[in-house]
Amino acid sequence: MSDQPIVFEEWKTGDGTLIAVARLNTPKALNSLSLEMIRLLTPQLKRWAEDPAIQAVWLESEGDKAFCAGGDIVALYRSMTEPQGASEGEAFFNEEYELDYLIHTFQKPIVCWGHGIVMGGGMGIMEGASHRVVTEGSKLAMPEITIGLYPDVAAGWFLNRTPGRTGLFLGLTGARLNGADAVFTGLADRFIRHDLKADVVAELCKRDWQGEDPHAVVGSVLRQFERESADAMPESPVRTHFDEINRVTDADSLEATVNQLKELSGGEGWVAKATRSLAGASPTSLALVWRHLHGCKHNSLKEVLDKELVLSTKCLTKGEFAEGIRALLIDKDQQPRWRYASLAEMDSAWIDDFFS
Repeated sequence: MSDQPIVFEEWKTGDGTLIAVARLNTPKALNSLSLEMIRLLTPQLKRWAEDPAIQAVWLESEGDKAFCAGGDIVALYRSMTEPQGASEGEAFFNEEYELDYLIHTFQKPIVCWGHGIVMGGGMGIMEGASHRVVTEGSKLAMPEITIGLYPDVAAGWFLNRTPGRTGLFLGLTGARLNGADAVFTGLADRFIRHDLKADVVAELCKRDWQGEDPHAVVGSVLRQFERESADAMPESPVRTHFDEINRVTDADSLEATVNQLKELSGGEGWVAKATRSLAGASPTSLALVWRHLHGCKHNSLKEVLDKELVLSTKCLTKGEFAEGIRALLIDKDQQPRWRYASLAEMDSAWIDDFFS
């Protein structure tokens, strides 16, 4: 196996043109996205965009556990706690969002095989792809409330495009989605069994692309294998509990919404499990989620990413994000000391400053 953090390949198709491949290749780190990986992937995508021989791009990962479990937040912790480190954290967010925007606006088809864990920065990559595939092993989430951050990587755009108020629910709880949930919420396009992956690749490579719309070629192949996978699709808890999710997120204030969510946490089942994460969540993160998602409702993708760059850069300097990472991954005591113990205690000027 290559020791490069991203492996690039080109597969020949039936007519001699090429499908470009980018494989995230740090499985021991659950393919978490580092600044080095971003700096490899962005220029390579730009080259493929200009190469007339490349018909489509295929994004995948090494290993079965994770497509990408998020950004390399341990490196971000170092950037926040070491002298002269702040510039690296700022560079990470700036270049990550540039990559996300490039994927969202890429003219050629990008297929993202989102098997395993897809969280945080992994969602940022996947959500921009033109053809987002999930499997029976997919686990999607934006769990930033537990580390003192907020759903970024264009989440202000894609969570606002989910049905009803599911995006707000996902942002405030960090709830995990399965493949069926991802398709129902519009966060994925196709559900295909993971054991059919090699067959999907073989069929794409067998096709004659010349003179055809490449997006249509990809769509027809994925549709074919989606039909074969119908029996493997699990139940979607989000679909099952859709009315309840909309009911408990229907309030005029964050405090009222969080109280309604917490009332469900003592029960059993998927919704109760999802809302139990609120007990350990950063109150600052909850306030950032609420304000960011409401404030981005009518923004373009570019406007959202511009807002997120300001917000994430502020998060690097405020201490809450560093404390969340410390408790989870550095000291691993699972006892974050948040700046405010509750939403009721929080000074509104504290949140205002994040957005200034």
